[in-house]
Amino acid sequence: MGQLIEFIGNHPVPVLAFMATLGLLSFLEYQRLFSGTKALGPFVATQMLNSGEAILVDVRSDGEYKNGHIINARSMPVNNLDKHIHELEKYKEKDIVLYCDTGMRASKAAGKLKKNGFTRLNTIAGGLSAWEKASLPVVSK
Repeated sequence: MGQLIEFIGNHPVPVLAFMATLGLLSFLEYQRLFSGTKALGPFVATQMLNSGEAILVDVRSDGEYKNGHIINARSMPVNNLDKHIHELEKYKEKDIVLYCDTGMRASKAAGKLKKNGFTRLNTIAGGLSAWEKASLPVVSK
């Protein structure tokens, strides 16, 4: 125990960096576990979409959507999601799959939808980046 205290005293910056990283990872994992959403891999999301069990919502900006999006995705930017929630009301009984570039905005959108009574929420883990890395199709308008 004495050696640990000595190590911490001799190396405060790396120890603080390690503690901050550990704290951030713990927070993100806690948030993921208790958010009420499922993070789906691209292939699982594809299976859900192909079976007709889910609808797909792109929460990126309109410009990002036009540059390339997943086939049949509805564009509902997270910043304007409050204006579009009424369009999703008829899908409350279906799974909703949200995605953005990396997954951060999709998680934010899932939180907004959860507050409005949606319970079957999913995100694509890694977002559009993971979708493209899996060599799945993207279309542009």
